[in-house]
Amino acid sequence: MTEPGLTRLVECVPNVSEGRRPEVVEEIVAAFAAPGVLVLDHSSDPDHHRTVITLMGQGPALVEGAVAGARACARLIDLNHHRGVHPRMGALDVLPFIPFGAETRLRGGDDPDLDCADLAERAGRRIAAEVGVPVYLYGAAARHPGWTALPAVRGRGFETLRAAPDRVPDFGGPGLHPTAGATAAGAREVLVAYNVELADADLALARRIASAVRERDGGLPAVRAMGVPLKHRGRGGPGDRRGGPPEDRVQVSMNLLDWRATPPAAAYAAVAALAGENGARVEASEIVGLAPAGALDGVDPADLRLRGFSRDMLLETRLLQALTTSEETR
Repeated sequence: MTEPGLTRLVECVPNVSEGRRPEVVEEIVAAFAAPGVLVLDHSSDPDHHRTVITLMGQGPALVEGAVAGARACARLIDLNHHRGVHPRMGALDVLPFIPFGAETRLRGGDDPDLDCADLAERAGRRIAAEVGVPVYLYGAAARHPGWTALPAVRGRGFETLRAAPDRVPDFGGPGLHPTAGATAAGAREVLVAYNVELADADLALARRIASAVRERDGGLPAVRAMGVPLKHRGRGGPGDRRGGPPEDRVQVSMNLLDWRATPPAAAYAAVAALAGENGARVEASEIVGLAPAGALDGVDPADLRLRGFSRDMLLETRLLQALTTSEETR
């Protein structure tokens, strides 16, 4: 990819409702990898039963990849048999387009290929028409004032929307797809998905801490948070080599919508302080997907007990690696 092409890059981060079947995840990721699309990362969590995929490319290629990925999700995921701690309304649950290159923007401009809101609309229209999954537009792409925030669009999730649909999607519908639900396609700025895992705590405490730190309830700016149980983690759980009896863990799961306003270090400090006041402790924290390098500037990952951290978890590092590999294979 030439240097001028870098200024036209758009990021896309599909959130898929599958985190327990690696072979299904791999097939879905491969579907998103249309020609011209770089797959920078995919991260699965069995408790959330969710996979976050990080894509980079120019707008038209990402739209093609989104339609192919949506088709694979609808074919391989049945939400009637899906249970996880993360809210969801679709097999391909969320499809955000995010400005990255210098020429790309959240909304507006003369070139629709550089307009993330326009890309979300194009992808949403095609997913509804070609895959049969209705699409709601959110973020900067929202056509309804009340649908700017993703939680307002998703509501209480697949089961509730299927039983009593209270809003007509922007494309397709009016009812949900019987197994794949609906997709929220939108345009937003880059965010950091950041989780803090607690030990010696119960779910009630995790939920109280989540309420205390999220912006909606008077907490940290630009933070969404929820407290969730982690049944697949803890002593003796999958991937834990320490042995011994199972140990229940809980998590404060956060989206840092503006990492400049509330970086991971500030979110960690707030959660750790509240946990300590209640006799609990931080076991570890994690970044889901990739984070911009600036979000961790001047931070020692050890101070955040970041699990498995390396420079490869930074968006810019992974993009450089992907571009280098792409050039070498030409």
